[in-house]
Amino acid sequence: MFRIVACIDGSRAAPAVCDYAAWASHHMETPLTLLHVLDEARYPIEPDLAGSIGLGSRELLMDELAELDRKRAKLALEHGHHLLDEAERRVNESDVKDVTKRQRHGDLTESVQALESQTRLLVMGLHGESSSDRDIHIGSQLETVIRSIHRPVLLVPDNFKKPESAMFAFDGSATAFKGIELLKGSGVLERLPLHLVMVGPDTADRWEQLKKAEKMLAGVSADITLAIRAGDVEPALHGYQEEHDIDLLVMGAYGHSTIRRFLVGSTTTTMLETAKTPLVILR
Repeated sequence: MFRIVACIDGSRAAPAVCDYAAWASHHMETPLTLLHVLDEARYPIEPDLAGSIGLGSRELLMDELAELDRKRAKLALEHGHHLLDEAERRVNESDVKDVTKRQRHGDLTESVQALESQTRLLVMGLHGESSSDRDIHIGSQLETVIRSIHRPVLLVPDNFKKPESAMFAFDGSATAFKGIELLKGSGVLERLPLHLVMVGPDTADRWEQLKKAEKMLAGVSADITLAIRAGDVEPALHGYQEEHDIDLLVMGAYGHSTIRRFLVGSTTTTMLETAKTPLVILR
């Protein structure tokens, strides 16, 4: 059975991850799994002190250090259980009935990949656990996860707002049409008004591409609006989104076209760090 999988951690985005995951569970009529991953790099199951400099044969000290690491790992495990319990309570308040909790010890990307065959939508916070009010940055493992999983990923900001409309950044390429197919089958935008937006010259060929995409999405969205905007990709997309008060931005990730390059490198970092609305990334 397919499920919504929400990645729960100790970041300030965690409540919003719960709220958006609950919304997606209702909207897509799909059960929800709350996932917490205990980072093996920070909390190894069995600490390895064999190479510690200066310890030599001081076995007692090594044993004490190992015991401290085991206690840290145990506390982290208990904290993870607490996070999952709080997340379950929050989504239950949103009347999500079918909820499971899972805790894994290891790497986040590998843990998400292990659940990929059961995942319909992955929900993650834009900001990591180390972000603060003064130092906001995207989660350190975000790009790795996006590159590694072939499922739609919903990336959410710190505050929840129920999505009422969406925009798909479309470039007319074969990959973009594949994204339309993925979007149609995902159920993420079912019954939501959708704007299909291209950035570039206003030509007859581009309008034909937009109309073809519109036909492919027939019956999925409540209403479809087609638009072409001139200018650079990033400001044109953000400008259109603000002009029409659009809640969700949908994009394909990684490739060679102008729009897909938008999601790679420094532009990606800037866009994600300043995002005030959620993004759906298609792979």
